[in-house]
Amino acid sequence: MGKLIVFEGVDGSGKSTQYSRLCARLKREGREFRSLVFPQYAEPSSALIRMYLAGEFGDKPSDVNAYAASAFFAVDRYASYKKDWGGYYARGGLIITDRYTTSNAVHQASKLPAEEREAYLRWLFDFEYDKLGLPAPDLVLFCDVDLAVSLEHLRRRESETHTRADIHERDEGYLAASIDAARQASALCSWQRLNCGAGGKLRSVEEIGAEVDRAVEAICRS
Repeated sequence: MGKLIVFEGVDGSGKSTQYSRLCARLKREGREFRSLVFPQYAEPSSALIRMYLAGEFGDKPSDVNAYAASAFFAVDRYASYKKDWGGYYARGGLIITDRYTTSNAVHQASKLPAEEREAYLRWLFDFEYDKLGLPAPDLVLFCDVDLAVSLEHLRRRESETHTRADIHERDEGYLAASIDAARQASALCSWQRLNCGAGGKLRSVEEIGAEVDRAVEAICRS
């Protein structure tokens, strides 16, 4: 089998920047890999996700329980795996993703009390990795920031792109719970934590990227 490397973090954590930076570096070096961003919004498999995030099932994230929402996102990943990258991965290919099953561990686990999250994670990983047959990541790079950094980046992105945040991004209480759930999942699942925020501001892309490069090369050599 191949290698699967996942960038994870709450909204506004800088994970997509680090994902793009790594992909650009691998391209410059002539390395063979496939890059993916989840959810796959342009695909029919994301229909329920788009409805959920647009508020069609309720205008608060909690209006759809963690297990139901997790199934929406899991089906999108399954379709992508079967139609797009599963064969490449099975032949030994390197896959780099912005979000994965780990996003349910962050965003859906946050809907649950802290004492129920570990049981949810066991259900989630059994459902996606065992029942659906999706590959488990070889490396999860968790971009960790505090709430102030996340909110500042989200609001700036809305202003610059003239877009409206989805129901996750608009709910500050939900974002705070997602940060807590992400840190809990990271500790339980041995994700590689990248401290991306310091003093209410993101660390430099280059400084964080150096940590990413070291972790990725160690996995690719193993």
